[in-house]
Amino acid sequence: MKLSKTLFWDTDINNLDYEKHARHIIERVLMRGMLNDWFEIKKYYGLERIKNETLKIRYLDKVTLNFCSKYFKIPKQQFRCYNTEPSIQQLWNY
Repeated sequence: MKLSKTLFWDTDINNLDYEKHARHIIERVLMRGMLNDWFEIKKYYGLERIKNETLKIRYLDKVTLNFCSKYFKIPKQQFRCYNTEPSIQQLWNY
């Protein structure tokens, strides 16, 4: 797969196992990827695998969650990230 190297600034992209780290790769592409990255994961994983992995992701921002909900025609309530509260509730008040 030819993914944008900027997606994995904190990881050596050469050490990514596309099967073992599928959920992590899909999450990064959904939240930070370019259109070409989306086409790459769609070609590699297929829509069914992307949908199943996306349902299990712990955190998606609101825009990405709405996109996935509409694209896959799944209610937001079925996504794990919708039912999981973020670990940081508020920003600190200095």
